[in-house]
Amino acid sequence: MAATVASSHSFGGGLHPLQAKGLLAAAQQRQQQQQAQSQPQLHPCMLWQHNSYQNHQRRNDPSQTQQNNTGGGFEMATRKPQLSDFHRIRTLGTGTFARVVLVRPANGTDIDRQKVYALKILRKTEVIRLKQIDHVRHERQILKDVTGHPFITSLQASFADRDFLYLLLDYIPGGELFTYLRKHRRFDEEMARFYAAEIVLVLEYLHEKQGGIAYRDMKPENVLLDADGHIKLVDFGFAKRMGYKDDEHPVETYTLCGTPEYLAPEVIQNKGHTTAVDWWALGILIYEFLTGYPPFYHNNPLEIYRQIVEKPVLFPATPAISEEAKDIIRSFCTVDRSMRLGNMSGGAARVKAHPWFKGVDWEAVEQKRHKGPIIPHLSHPGDASCFDVYPEQDVNNEAYTDEMFAKYEKYFEDF
Repeated sequence: MAATVASSHSFGGGLHPLQAKGLLAAAQQRQQQQQAQSQPQLHPCMLWQHNSYQNHQRRNDPSQTQQNNTGGGFEMATRKPQLSDFHRIRTLGTGTFARVVLVRPANGTDIDRQKVYALKILRKTEVIRLKQIDHVRHERQILKDVTGHPFITSLQASFADRDFLYLLLDYIPGGELFTYLRKHRRFDEEMARFYAAEIVLVLEYLHEKQGGIAYRDMKPENVLLDADGHIKLVDFGFAKRMGYKDDEHPVETYTLCGTPEYLAPEVIQNKGHTTAVDWWALGILIYEFLTGYPPFYHNNPLEIYRQIVEKPVLFPATPAISEEAKDIIRSFCTVDRSMRLGNMSGGAARVKAHPWFKGVDWEAVEQKRHKGPIIPHLSHPGDASCFDVYPEQDVNNEAYTDEMFAKYEKYFEDF
């Protein structure tokens, strides 16, 4: 399913940004290892945001490469599910401390055994080592709270055993939107508007109807397509419910999380950030949809940060971009977050009213009345051809010792 993007354009270092992302991966992985050894006190999110550049298109983090509608929840009437309840089909993605595999029920009726799911498997020792306990717990709770939204992957169950944590998710068979962006090189405005409109509804729901949840990792690798070409937002590992102050302003947080090209200036400057960072990232994403690359890019993430903080968004002469599209991108990518579209008074309603979305029937979008502009080529419900092939064996087999069990198991008891 993967397709390389040929380009006649010349960019920093002579590379198209999509290629530069890949070359940066190896360098940042080495940098991460060095930092982890020399600076053990470094906050794990600062490591993770560099590590997210994995293997050419940052696609190897498992929680961002899988999940979709299976036609019903997994029912375990008398007990929680366990690993032996599932037959493993193949790996969909691997990452630092997790692997996602395609599974189907091992028991039950013939109809039950035809269903497929994405099982995210997290190794406890790595969750502990990378100080990701809180993030994993937040991810599970938020996924439980938002299950059922038409454009968010649904959590069907969670469980644990001695060595691993498990999240049973809908399987989204169409793969990453990033893959299709590479194949098409860029989207026309109708395609970009279709995907952006569905993302707007997700952000409206998270920000305004779920107590101020900031997603904090919006990028095309975390947007999957279902069988009908609609989006499903996946990977809630950086998501956080911010809540609101007494004056109804969102609570700020200071953790550096996300992927460099999509970080808002206030995150980089450690000024404290809110749900407003997601609207900035949507502006970056729309720009990438329309041009094929983000507005801020470089082989060195520190240079990316400098560009984000110091430079305005500039548009290329080609392809032609409408003035309405330019305006909504600039409105999202406003350094002053108090003036940022989506974060101002009116919230998502003002986003929907922007001229670029003129003519969009938002009720029809929410009800998915129309199929997407890209329909994945799928031969059966468990078709995994839209995902890359990964080794099936784990490299890390570090034991979850009795000492670790005594110290940390209390954090996993309710999984």
